[in-house]
Amino acid sequence: MVKLRHTDAIDLLSELADPLGDPNAIYLGQAASPAKALTTTDNYQDGRRLGLHVDNWDKLSYAEKHRGRRRLCLNLGPGTRYLLLGDIDIQAICRTVHHDYEHHYPHTDDLRTYVARHQPLRCLRIRLAPGEGYIAPTELLPHDGSTEDQPEPSTAAFWLGHWPRGVLPSLI
Repeated sequence: MVKLRHTDAIDLLSELADPLGDPNAIYLGQAASPAKALTTTDNYQDGRRLGLHVDNWDKLSYAEKHRGRRRLCLNLGPGTRYLLLGDIDIQAICRTVHHDYEHHYPHTDDLRTYVARHQPLRCLRIRLAPGEGYIAPTELLPHDGSTEDQPEPSTAAFWLGHWPRGVLPSLI
């Protein structure tokens, strides 16, 4: 959980992550989320929301999944939003649902199979005020955003990169 060192004078949001230690970081853009949304990630194929999912930007195999880039998310407001975070990683999920997991490419469908088989999954709900965010291995951990119980919408900005620890002040 992180907070920007300075939120004033951000001319180009796409360049916000430039001084954070990864010259190859990629700005993914923004996602506007309505108020009171249980989850926020849209499934553009059918218009519904994905819910808990794992990212697959890097298209990594089971053995490499833990090496994926991490996501920087910044809540731009105006409302509060939440990070929903599963307590088990996709590699452990694959070991549970596949006999040949070592030759598998982990996917959100594996998470759905895991849950459908009534396997245990706890979910943390972490509050992010405007100006706060997170750096997380979203290729590895089930996650989503939420504005549940919030009266205002929230927009988030996203980047992918390999950032060193301590690059932004921790909120924890």
